[in-house]
Amino acid sequence: MPVSEPRLFKLPDVGEGLTEAEIVKWHVQPGDTVEDGQTIVEIETAKAIVELPCPFDGVVAELLVGEGETVDVGVPIISVDPGGDGAAATPVSEPPAQTAAPREEGVPTANEPGIVTPEEPPKRQPVLVGYGVKEGATKRRPRKAANGAAQAVKPAQPPVRPPAAPPVQPPAPRPQPVGNGLPLAKPPVRKMAKDLGVDLATITGSGPMGSITREDVLAAQAASQQPAPVQAGPREERIPVKGVRKATAAAMSGSAFTAPHVTEFLQVDVTRTMETVKRLRELPEFEGVKVSPLLLVARALLTAVRRNPMVNATWVDGPNGAEIVVKRYVNLGIAAATDRGLIVPKVKDAQDLDLPGLARALNALTEKARAGKATPADLSDGTISITNVGVFGVDSGTPILTPGEAAILAFGQIRDMPWVHEGELAIRKVTTLALSFDHRIVDGELGSRVLRDVGDMLEDPIRMLAWG
Repeated sequence: MPVSEPRLFKLPDVGEGLTEAEIVKWHVQPGDTVEDGQTIVEIETAKAIVELPCPFDGVVAELLVGEGETVDVGVPIISVDPGGDGAAATPVSEPPAQTAAPREEGVPTANEPGIVTPEEPPKRQPVLVGYGVKEGATKRRPRKAANGAAQAVKPAQPPVRPPAAPPVQPPAPRPQPVGNGLPLAKPPVRKMAKDLGVDLATITGSGPMGSITREDVLAAQAASQQPAPVQAGPREERIPVKGVRKATAAAMSGSAFTAPHVTEFLQVDVTRTMETVKRLRELPEFEGVKVSPLLLVARALLTAVRRNPMVNATWVDGPNGAEIVVKRYVNLGIAAATDRGLIVPKVKDAQDLDLPGLARALNALTEKARAGKATPADLSDGTISITNVGVFGVDSGTPILTPGEAAILAFGQIRDMPWVHEGELAIRKVTTLALSFDHRIVDGELGSRVLRDVGDMLEDPIRMLAWG
């Protein structure tokens, strides 16, 4: 009688080309029965916490990745036995050489014997920079071979290989060389090693297929310098950088050193805006909706984009040279501070919303983000952004561009200040706006015009009707 093969669920790309995720919480344990579509695990990507459903029925045989571990897309995370006997997935013999995926230019191939899934031979996933994820690279307990005979496995020994395959050595493998003879490592890791003066050939990698990670390079540098051991005590705390904070740091560093930033500032009398906000709150169209000055700032920026489309663009370096892609739609990003760090959910196609619709969209999206329920789709494909630093009691700042966007508007706190109004000194409601822009796309004249347009509409909101 044939033995049912356990099925392996590999970590999927949940959107926007994400390459890895952290296992936050398992909702099932070995021996539990699962159904197709049942939520089995929560993962944290670089953008959001996502619940993953099981794609098939069966009994959980094994959790292949523990909570708190980070795993690459394409690596199996759970084994499910469709027959219900709880048998775990096992390694199978190496397929013939001609079945391996062809080598792609600039992408190293793996020639080492490995653990593969029952369904298909090893191949490359096109999700990582420099090399792909080798499917089925996770080690598992032995299981029945395809012909139903048990594979001979010695206790506490690596699985027995066919004679044609080289034996697996118990010690950790050295980094696998790529075609040019260099150890396996991503380009950013190679650059880090070069900058720190670390020889990659001396490092044993801890990443997939023995690849060298940033942590390996830093550990090698620390070992070479032999620093005095530092222990965390009651006067300090060490917080791992991962998830949203890790992604934000990488994105902001990349943006700051890629796009030439220019920031302009403008003080604005927003007394009439505050009066308009008060009147809007009394209208039945806004019943049950939070109406704040940010709503009118967002509407003013959308109107300014319609009048100056080039500010809603992105710079693209392609094979045939650089291009400026002007977007005819506005996915408006609103920066939100959450317990997981700063995230920027997007109001998709914000240009098509009326004022009550925009208010509801802003409310729903920011509440969703702060509750940790924003999806990768909510946080992707932005075209221009607003950061409301005024809620922290800050007058202004120099915001860093969201990668891929040409401009970001900072909205400062609204303060009572002495102001010359209609020829006389008076106490008015005043705020400071700051517009950062990519100087490759937006020159000083265009940036100034956009900022001035937003300021004029906040000084006199009736202009939004005239210009909209």
